[in-house]
Amino acid sequence: MIAQPATTRDQAGQPESGAVIEARGLTKRYGLTVTALADLTVTIWPGITGLIGANGAGKSTLIKILLGLLEPTSGRAFVLGHDCVRDGFAIRSLTGYMPEHDCLPPDVTATELVTHLGRMSGLPPTAAKERAADSLRHVGLYEERYRQIGTYSTGMKQRVKLAQALVGDPRLLLLDEPTNGLDPAGRTAMLDLIAKIGSEFGISILVASHLLGEIEQICDHLVAIDAGCLLRADSVSSVTRATAALLVEVDDGIELLQAELARRGLGPVRFQRGLLVQLAGDATYDAVRDSVADLGLPLCRMEQRRHQVEELFRDAPAAPADPAVSVAPAMPGSQPTGAAGVR
Repeated sequence: MIAQPATTRDQAGQPESGAVIEARGLTKRYGLTVTALADLTVTIWPGITGLIGANGAGKSTLIKILLGLLEPTSGRAFVLGHDCVRDGFAIRSLTGYMPEHDCLPPDVTATELVTHLGRMSGLPPTAAKERAADSLRHVGLYEERYRQIGTYSTGMKQRVKLAQALVGDPRLLLLDEPTNGLDPAGRTAMLDLIAKIGSEFGISILVASHLLGEIEQICDHLVAIDAGCLLRADSVSSVTRATAALLVEVDDGIELLQAELARRGLGPVRFQRGLLVQLAGDATYDAVRDSVADLGLPLCRMEQRRHQVEELFRDAPAAPADPAVSVAPAMPGSQPTGAAGVR
């Protein structure tokens, strides 16, 4: 992904044209001691964007501000061009929201609930019923739509929450911990659904999660926050770009291999279950291959190492004090500078 040049804001402080979300100096304090968001400034463009951070980092607070359910202490936020303080009703009519917590009534069917919420979004009765059936089909609950929600498994309840977020034909989905409470198979199925919605329906999605592997799996861009502050906004491909190091793993004999590579002047270092070797062209691959063969070791992995998203929280530099960061889609003809443009 590459950076999109920033557009110039007018003197009236209008939102960026085409941006789905924009926050400017957004701060939210609870009382005198708790700061949930601290001077957050970021612009998010169409696509699937991951909002990542530990529990308590401020993700849910940001989503509630974007929906117009909370007022910021200071700063401004816009969703689809609408001011989050003044235009909360308009924003909620254009977005779908999947809350984190289990909030579904147990004594109604999925069809009844999703149809009702379709009506609340402004759909006529017949259209709401049709849209509810379509939404439940998309999330894989069509055959189970007449069962009471109280009889559903956790995975099925999560799918109901996703269906009700879709029923109003939103332009933007805000998903707060969509895999919460799911087992590995359920998480994979939910992530596949989200990716499908983003690619096939063309709906922009903001996915809040503390599970960094999920963001790598389905998102185009990410916004990382830590203790309410912006840590980084960038494309996932930029964050996980390849490094100038070769990762080598063997089933047995790692100490022997380390000594042999050191003898050859490659200076390997231990990393997780393998070795990292400074990459200096094809000769490095040849030297590692020959070392493994000479020692008769079982080679299980040799590849150029890629960064992982979790490294953001371990060793990334803090964001500038007053950043204006743009998480942007690829633009033809632009120069590759990374998906985070500071202006």
